[in-house]
Amino acid sequence: MAANRRRGEISARIDGEERILCLTLGALAELESAFAVDDLAAPAERFASGRLGARDLIRVVGAGLRGGGMAASDDEVAAMKTEGGAAGFAAIAAELLSVTFGGGAGERAGADP
Repeated sequence: MAANRRRGEISARIDGEERILCLTLGALAELESAFAVDDLAAPAERFASGRLGARDLIRVVGAGLRGGGMAASDDEVAAMKTEGGAAGFAAIAAELLSVTFGGGAGERAGADP
């Protein structure tokens, strides 16, 4: 199954398998809860600044995998592997955020629909 970037999907090779990731509305709500914020403006600014920790990468990639239909806990995501290791996960998260928010992660967060 190919990713449809117009729907906010990306594909990434994780644990040796091609996976679809998508930050659906539910996945975005999950991230709001994980970051203890009421909207996505604050985390989007943080994402755009490039200040992402390992836990942030797990949350973003995990939410994307779940949004793409894979039932995986954050603990399971933390144990997954990708080419490039942590840098590979950072690249996946950056691409996912870029596709979701249209260019810069902070560009559309908090913008009127």
